[in-house]
Amino acid sequence: MTTGRQTIVAGAKSAPAVSAEGLSFAYRGAERRALSGVSFAQARGEMIGIVGASGAGKSTLAKCLNRIIPEFEPGDFRGVVAIGGRPLDGKRVSEIAGTVGMVFQDFEAQLFSTNVAHEVAFAMEQAGISRDEMNRRIGPALEAVGLAGFEPRDPTTLSGGEKQRLAIAAVLALGPEVIVMDEPTTDLDPEGKAEVFALIRRLRERGQSLIVIEHETIELRACDRILLMRDGEIVADAPPELLFTRLDLLEECGVNPPDINRVLAALGIAAHARDVGHAEALIRGRLPGLAREAAAPAVSGVSDPAVEDHSAPIVEIDGLNFSYPGGPRVLESIQLAIRPGEFIAIIGQNGSGKTTLAKQIVGLLTPESGRVMIGGRDRALLRATEAAHEVGYVFQNPDHQIFAATVEDEVAFGPRNFGLAPDEVARRCAEVLSAVNLESERASDPFLLGKGERQRLAVASVLALRPRLLILDEPTTGLDYREQRRMMRLVSELNSAGIAIVMITHTPWLVAAYARRVILMRRGRILFDGGVREFFADDELLRSSSFRAPEVTALGRRFGVSALTAEELINALAKDC
Repeated sequence: MTTGRQTIVAGAKSAPAVSAEGLSFAYRGAERRALSGVSFAQARGEMIGIVGASGAGKSTLAKCLNRIIPEFEPGDFRGVVAIGGRPLDGKRVSEIAGTVGMVFQDFEAQLFSTNVAHEVAFAMEQAGISRDEMNRRIGPALEAVGLAGFEPRDPTTLSGGEKQRLAIAAVLALGPEVIVMDEPTTDLDPEGKAEVFALIRRLRERGQSLIVIEHETIELRACDRILLMRDGEIVADAPPELLFTRLDLLEECGVNPPDINRVLAALGIAAHARDVGHAEALIRGRLPGLAREAAAPAVSGVSDPAVEDHSAPIVEIDGLNFSYPGGPRVLESIQLAIRPGEFIAIIGQNGSGKTTLAKQIVGLLTPESGRVMIGGRDRALLRATEAAHEVGYVFQNPDHQIFAATVEDEVAFGPRNFGLAPDEVARRCAEVLSAVNLESERASDPFLLGKGERQRLAVASVLALRPRLLILDEPTTGLDYREQRRMMRLVSELNSAGIAIVMITHTPWLVAAYARRVILMRRGRILFDGGVREFFADDELLRSSSFRAPEVTALGRRFGVSALTAEELINALAKDC
């Protein structure tokens, strides 16, 4: 096991943009320190990525850089943070806002003004900047993030990517020396995510000092350095080309290495791939006899486990149309059938109608026209108990459905509410808590659990009603790699046990690794309904939907292989080693 910090960089440059020396912090009442002896220096114009599992200390470190900790979140704070060589000791957050700009994961919480121009101006007003100077800065800040001409727009009418870019513009207008972004694309669809990372690249090209916290390693390959954190410490400090080949170290720290690096390592190639094209060149250098790209990529011995169940559908949707009051059509002419045992991924840009469709199925919304049939009966005519035995729904944010004082009470609520006998309630609680690995937390307060545990608790509370179909809305959002894998192992086990799964997601590798059918939505319509391999082989469809295939899938196609996971591609290529 790797221990201690590993630094694989040249000596620190003079006059760092950011420096931290011996930084330690413990939240009030916490049993252990969130940060312990953190030291690093960032050169001016450098882009640093920070990775690590949830609880590693990433966000705590970010909050120390502009005095949110310890000013707003008190605790035992030690060490020195300096910006441009100037220590922050004794400074107030408001005094530092124009020096260290913070862009938070929940960008929606940063926006509240009535139009885009006012949003950009607000922080400048708090910093005491004159009106003339504010007016001079608004235009260039919006132009820098690709929102020129958006000044009169209401922020609530913007897309997710546009809202995040607006939050960044408000920070840019202050002229900060350093910008810190804490998981800036977590809630964005693929198009919005691409917009934000394109902006980050432009800021870097302008010489802006950037610190970006992110779960996905592939998004940080353009960084100058990566800080890998574990248990409040920096355990490695290295350029991506060195750190991202340390597969064992990354996985020990709960970080997902780039899948194309996994493929290279399995083929005996000790190198970091900058992108798919670079990975192809490295493999061809090692295996020159491999075939060139096939016109129609072969499956190479790998096939999707097909669903052979031809029994009656659990859900049938016929001609469904729906509009929110006073708004445009959100769902239009939806035709859909979901059969027992299926594993379906519903994908599409934010606002495409995915969650609205799910809410129609579970009865949280009523069709404007058309019908939703559950188990052969009209959803509108079913009692709540009847519907709950057919379909369960887990919200994207588990806190939207958790409310009880203990974990056991949370799980027991549904069965009790439906009049089941106490011994049956107890039996179901034991069964589902075991399934989600929360048996030891029976008496715990649900809101003191971690995000992944709360997500599993939400699943358990639905499973206690024994539905035949489970709908999960973004089940891995906000979870680190370990929690994502844990959640998806649970979902896969439920599917193997016969429960049909519908997963709403923006994450390509989840679709590739787990789903067997893809439903692509756009502007309230279903554009595609078919197999996962078929979907990822359609370049035009991917482009039009702003969805990208996993890198291993794109890499496999260059060798005539239809691979959905790193393991599939490794197996297909290994025979030629």
